[in-house]
Amino acid sequence: MAKVASTLSFFLLLLSLLISGPLKSVNGDQKTWCVAKPSSNDATLLENINYACAQVDCRILSKGCPCSSPDNLINHASIAMNLYYQSRGRNNWNCHFQNSALIVMTDPSYGNCVYA
Repeated sequence: MAKVASTLSFFLLLLSLLISGPLKSVNGDQKTWCVAKPSSNDATLLENINYACAQVDCRILSKGCPCSSPDNLINHASIAMNLYYQSRGRNNWNCHFQNSALIVMTDPSYGNCVYA
């Protein structure tokens, strides 16, 4: 019975994602940010960092800068991906990154690290 409930829950989640679509429009006046999906693998996160930082200034990730800590791939990828997303006009398609990103409406800034 638990397996049926688990399968049903997964199906309903999948159905809601399909209905809303991956490019669901967000209110144009609402500030949004692009962050890495927690389920993304390290290789994809590293590719995202390299891609984004080849096109935007990622010095904010350098040691000693406010966003360098925590020093892990998901944090650095989220910051780099968001810098790219913001610089390109906050379009849904600028936060795809091989389906390894999410558009969020809650500011992911922390401590002295302010997401653009």
